[in-house]
Amino acid sequence: MANGVASGEVKQAGQDKLAQDFVQFAVDCGVLRFGEFKTKAGRLSPYFFNAGLFDDGAKLGRLAEFYAQRVIASGIEFDMIFGPAYKGIPLGAALAVELARRGRNVPFAYNRKEAKDHGEGGTLVGAPLKGRVLIVDDVMSAGTAARESIAIIEAAGATPHAVVIALDRQEMATENGQDVPYSAVQYVRERLGLQVGAIAKLADLLQYLEAHSSTGLAADHQRVLAYRQRYGVKEG
Repeated sequence: MANGVASGEVKQAGQDKLAQDFVQFAVDCGVLRFGEFKTKAGRLSPYFFNAGLFDDGAKLGRLAEFYAQRVIASGIEFDMIFGPAYKGIPLGAALAVELARRGRNVPFAYNRKEAKDHGEGGTLVGAPLKGRVLIVDDVMSAGTAARESIAIIEAAGATPHAVVIALDRQEMATENGQDVPYSAVQYVRERLGLQVGAIAKLADLLQYLEAHSSTGLAADHQRVLAYRQRYGVKEG
């Protein structure tokens, strides 16, 4: 065990297949790639997840199905969806459409980075923020977007209730350039008090790589495992 990372992780029942299917989908779309990539924290990561490459209608529609399945399976209760600018906007909209297709029609809103000084004005677009709000985003590196979303939602008189992301990297966050013993997801969950759901986690990615090691991914599995052992956080 390194940096408090357990040798095995207990997964929530019934979620393995969804996570594995999502990892395969992300690999097939070129959204999840392996190599050497510099992260926002300055680390050299052996994998890179770029949700911006879910870049056509079919991919975005399939992605929305994964989000909807995870949200439904998680049991998270919410009254509306909020997509933070910029990547959260299409993700939140796609989830709202998919949930409506499944029989649950909920309001959706998003923010602008810059306030509009004409027309309806302001920084918020869509349904009025009220009730319990579900924030939708791609990944959570430092929790900055979540904190900004929380401030926006609270300022509107609504309740930031939960966050759903595509991939939980399960790695240490940084503060003032220093590693801290908790991830951005753990910070949002434990210190800000919001529920956090993820379609897949780094542990699921490792499981995928191990299962496909005979197809040329063995070296990638070892590199991702070493990265997890160095920067991973203890779960549970």
